[in-house]
Amino acid sequence: MSSDALSPAAHDRPTGIHDGTYPRPQLVRARWSELDGPWRFSFDDADSGLDAGWQNSADFDLAITVPYPFESTLSGIGDTGFHRVVWYARSVKADDLRDAGFGGVDSGGDGARRLMLHFGAVDYRAMVWLNGVFLGSHEGGQTPFSFDITSALDVERAEQLLVVRAEDDPADVAQPRGKQDWRLDPHSIWYHRTTGIWQPVWLEATPTVAVRLVHWVPDVPGGTVAVRIDLARDPKPGTVVDIALSFEGRVVGELTLPAATTSIHGVVEVLEQRNGQAYEELLWSPEHPRLIDATVTVRHGDATVDSVASYLGLRSAAWGGGRFLLNNRPYFVRSVLNQGYWPESHLASPGPDAFRADIELTKELGFNATRLHQKIEDPRFLYWADRLGLLVWAETPGAFEFSSTAATRLLAEWTAVIERDLSHPSIVTWVPLNESWGVQHIEHDPAMRAFARALVSITRTLDGSRPVISNDGWEHVDSDIISVHDYESSGAVLAKRYSDDDAKDRLLDGFGPAGRRMLLDGQQVGERPVMLTEFGGISFATRYADTDAWGYSSASGADDFVARLRAVVGALDESTFLAGYCYTQLADTLQETNGLVSDDRVPKAPIEVLRAIFSGQGRSA
Repeated sequence: MSSDALSPAAHDRPTGIHDGTYPRPQLVRARWSELDGPWRFSFDDADSGLDAGWQNSADFDLAITVPYPFESTLSGIGDTGFHRVVWYARSVKADDLRDAGFGGVDSGGDGARRLMLHFGAVDYRAMVWLNGVFLGSHEGGQTPFSFDITSALDVERAEQLLVVRAEDDPADVAQPRGKQDWRLDPHSIWYHRTTGIWQPVWLEATPTVAVRLVHWVPDVPGGTVAVRIDLARDPKPGTVVDIALSFEGRVVGELTLPAATTSIHGVVEVLEQRNGQAYEELLWSPEHPRLIDATVTVRHGDATVDSVASYLGLRSAAWGGGRFLLNNRPYFVRSVLNQGYWPESHLASPGPDAFRADIELTKELGFNATRLHQKIEDPRFLYWADRLGLLVWAETPGAFEFSSTAATRLLAEWTAVIERDLSHPSIVTWVPLNESWGVQHIEHDPAMRAFARALVSITRTLDGSRPVISNDGWEHVDSDIISVHDYESSGAVLAKRYSDDDAKDRLLDGFGPAGRRMLLDGQQVGERPVMLTEFGGISFATRYADTDAWGYSSASGADDFVARLRAVVGALDESTFLAGYCYTQLADTLQETNGLVSDDRVPKAPIEVLRAIFSGQGRSA
């Protein structure tokens, strides 16, 4: 089939158009083919599928809707039991290939087309075959992976057989798992598991020499953007990369770089930033989420080899003078903790519109930030945070034990997350550890402290443009922001505890509110900001609660709920040293009924009342 015979694709779009549906929003090609939807499925509780040759078969006994985990109702299965190994199969048809832009060998451009198979995330371990050909494996339940499947295609077949084996052991506590319960049923603050495919699966055709990765790191107020572009294969001599930045249709920066290797680095000057009196007009913030469109074109002479669309935001995230600094200005962080969990789909989103809805709800409630808790979220969430303007604290799911296996797994997954997400302007803080999860004895164990410091060091090595928190909540060893977790329910107690600098010194000198030391190994406060990054957690069940309904404190009714919120938030608003806070939490999640909204995202009090409490009206930076 020639490339001229391509049929219109469901996801055909002009390069440069971002609509929040493409699974990789900062590296968009014009055509792609979504493989979500009905797949065949089977449990393999005896783990006999490999020996039985299931990789060559689609004769599975169940049907599942991808990308929803089998534990969820949207999957069509809704089985929350222990099933360590599961299998998926799907026929890839000629229409799927055409919609992806694949027409076989292409005489134009660089001479050939490659067909790429992408997985957004499979929890926790995956093996993949096409037509019985083993494509490869991947470990890490939160990170993407891809295969070039061109050589595995069988042109004699009308349909190609895609098979996936997923393994997720509920008893493996060395596995980064976050809030996924190791018990059969959810308890306390842990939830139903999310096993297998839980983010999009898609196809796209690329040239042989294709853009594989794009990174943007802005310099504010320097008026430049450092760019890194990685290619899938070595380019021909004489190949160049053209970079064009535009805002509202006008060009704001251009650069051409020689492509001598597979990794190209350069610095783009944003011309409009030369005017120091006007440079803020292009800056990104929650109040003004301005995004700059970018086009990256690989060219050899007059021939275009590859072209992708991207975007970036000009903003800086830093600290100083006891404050969090956004674009070099003090910025008070009003955040809400987001578990990223839906009752009908678990850690998978019900659909891309749900990301936008949660971000719009968060902003409508008066917050300017969210802390994604124990989950690496789908990049489409980050797209809407970028587009609509919401600061994001990115936090990796923790393991439940400390061992060389757990440390190696977490480090591998965390570094992959940084590479995937560092260009999103909404992410302003990295959090590799939370509440000493996986390093429970960090105060006494030098190896655990060394691991926490190592995570911070590798984070700063890969991305020095954002603050890093070594261990959110307590027992800090090398944090740029000193974060505190405190579920005290009395507003009067909180007001005294967070009143002024003397109170700050008492708080951080020794044991904190949770009975854990706040600072370890010579961690200094200095001019670092102090934030209360978990508080509240007031349980008020309005829609559903079983006998295990749980919260850090409880409200007896709607009026009591609002009064308690006013007391604890009002106490923090009076603090002279806090640089921000994060309320627990946005939405009820199963038995944890301490959300501001119920699990179906209905506010528990009039939204204008909640917004008045959390919007920080009248508070100075």
